[in-house]
Amino acid sequence: MKKVDRLGWAVGFSLKSYGVRIGIRSNEPSTLDRVCEHLPREWENSTSAVVDRVYSILIGGKGPRANVRRLSLLYGDDVRLARSVDPDIVFEALESDLRLFVAELAKHRVFVHAGVVGWKGRAIVIPGRSYSGKSTLVAELVRAGATYYSDEYAVLDSRGRVHPFFKPLELREEGKFKQSKVTVAELGGHAGTKPLPVGLVLMTRYKSGARWRPRKLTPGKGVLEMLFNTVSARRNPERAMATLQRVTAQADVLKGVRGDATQVVTALLQRAEGKARTRT
Repeated sequence: MKKVDRLGWAVGFSLKSYGVRIGIRSNEPSTLDRVCEHLPREWENSTSAVVDRVYSILIGGKGPRANVRRLSLLYGDDVRLARSVDPDIVFEALESDLRLFVAELAKHRVFVHAGVVGWKGRAIVIPGRSYSGKSTLVAELVRAGATYYSDEYAVLDSRGRVHPFFKPLELREEGKFKQSKVTVAELGGHAGTKPLPVGLVLMTRYKSGARWRPRKLTPGKGVLEMLFNTVSARRNPERAMATLQRVTAQADVLKGVRGDATQVVTALLQRAEGKARTRT
């Protein structure tokens, strides 16, 4: 950490998100506006001199010769997280690592890798890691009229309710690696603002040509399936288990492979609506 401290930092500030304290500093004052574009929506300034992690952003520029550019660097404490001639890559790395760090250390929430939409007053939660197809399914549900909550994390409180995690959807064209950011407005939908009880948990992955024939899991098996996608499962397993048990006590948990997302949406919304009616 001492080596990074000696690099010379012109500006810095601290913030708090979900109870996690973060410090950010840079060698370039103009960097802060860019930093704010990549922070979690739920953040506030902090005056604490003690933080859980320090991010250090070193912005490069023109080198001593016309054909030479200095690299931009990102450190998390004393670990280098990104290195590129393109500062955009550094800021994207900051956003990704910061979200994951906050998700792991959040004080009063449990974060599950999942897409989330709202339907008829209850949430549909779709756990899954990258490349599982959850963002594509979330986008199709939003196009069908569901309310957007997240395409990355289900943020759960101690009662098992899911809260919005505001960010653009990151959609990948079939056969391509690079993602494009798409706002919920561009999908013709709208975002939720209030916590919802969970009505349906869907454990699924995309398989070309697959038929949608899910099976219902017991609450216990549902907890174990969700635990695999829970960020804080190793750091705080007791709280994670207690929260997930509250979710599966009130929600149906389905598991099965799916084909094209558009073929699943209608059946999924009908199932979720039926579940909502049985709870009213």
